[in-house]
Amino acid sequence: MEPSRAPVLPPDHLAEQLRALLSEHEGERHLVVIQDFPDPDAISCAMAYGEIAHEFGITSDILYGGGISHPENLALVNLLEIDLVRYSDDFPLDGYSAAVFVDNQGTTTRLTDKVLAKGIPVLAVIDHHAPQEGLDPVFRDVRPVGAAAVLFTEYLASGELLQLVPGKPRHIRLATALMHGIHSETSGFLHAGETEYAAAAWLSGYADHSLLENVLCVQKSHGTMDTIRAALGERVIHGGLSIAGVGFVRWADRDAIPQAADFLLTEENVRTAVVFGIVDPRDRRESVIGSLRTSDTTLSVDAFLKAALGKDGNGRYYGGGRFRAGGFEIDLGFLAGFNSDPAQRRAKWELFERRIRESLFAAAGLDETASEVEIGTRSGSSFPDNRRGGDAGKDAH
Repeated sequence: MEPSRAPVLPPDHLAEQLRALLSEHEGERHLVVIQDFPDPDAISCAMAYGEIAHEFGITSDILYGGGISHPENLALVNLLEIDLVRYSDDFPLDGYSAAVFVDNQGTTTRLTDKVLAKGIPVLAVIDHHAPQEGLDPVFRDVRPVGAAAVLFTEYLASGELLQLVPGKPRHIRLATALMHGIHSETSGFLHAGETEYAAAAWLSGYADHSLLENVLCVQKSHGTMDTIRAALGERVIHGGLSIAGVGFVRWADRDAIPQAADFLLTEENVRTAVVFGIVDPRDRRESVIGSLRTSDTTLSVDAFLKAALGKDGNGRYYGGGRFRAGGFEIDLGFLAGFNSDPAQRRAKWELFERRIRESLFAAAGLDETASEVEIGTRSGSSFPDNRRGGDAGKDAH
């Protein structure tokens, strides 16, 4: 059942509601929760909430539970001097008066249960993905726009919460971050509409375009190029759906998976691309992580991934998404680890690769055994392992 929501109001009214709410919480300390593997949209929105809250005497910390490895995301954080905190078991959750979830609704972060268990009230959820169950915030703004950064730009443009000043360094960095969030989420404005263009036009009066160019022009790592190569070699194409399992991927190269999906989508006659691999982190459970990209406007990414992959033992869906993009993460559970034996390692990969590939084709209503299925350069003896150097072929821990 869809969670209860306030009626969708014009942005000015939503900004007025948020202003009234923040006025009631002056002087508090808030936790801004973003997804475990934050993208530019999430990072810029968290930054925006921090700047807005500061106007009301509210201090805030941006918290995420996973990692940041995509070169553009690292450049964004470093060049724009954005303070993010990676959660660890000794992180003190005491002392926070409220939690705010931006660019997510609690389903893409492992911190949700920890926040709720601590009794931290959820003050706001601001997101652009399909409505999700689980949180009951005081303020909810969930609208199907191209990026959550659009929502924060509308708040700023209303003048109700914060007046941006041209030339002020903090405001320049904020506008640049939001511009990058919209640019990234709309595939360089390729999938932008009137709302996204209007937000970008407003931000352009405050953003530093040279700084934005520096963020966007980061080179791809060797690990990313290896993952893209593996995706090309292992892809299976049928009915416009391209699926590629890229084997074992280093934690540092995790963000190569969505980049590989973006690349496969550019192939002729491919309308939807899915890339996945087993990511072997050093401080978390081993898991299968995947990304979906599509140009098919009739495909509900969120519904497709939920139908294909189902739920975990706690009733949470393994996957989900938004318009044109989605992702999934499946904990390997009892089968995690045991990577020192090459035979066990290969058997584990083949088990998960086949199961996920079959589930995705079945959810799409496609018969993988049909004669028109196209296969990349994969062979029956291929075993992709994209951990470079001394990591390949042995336990990463």
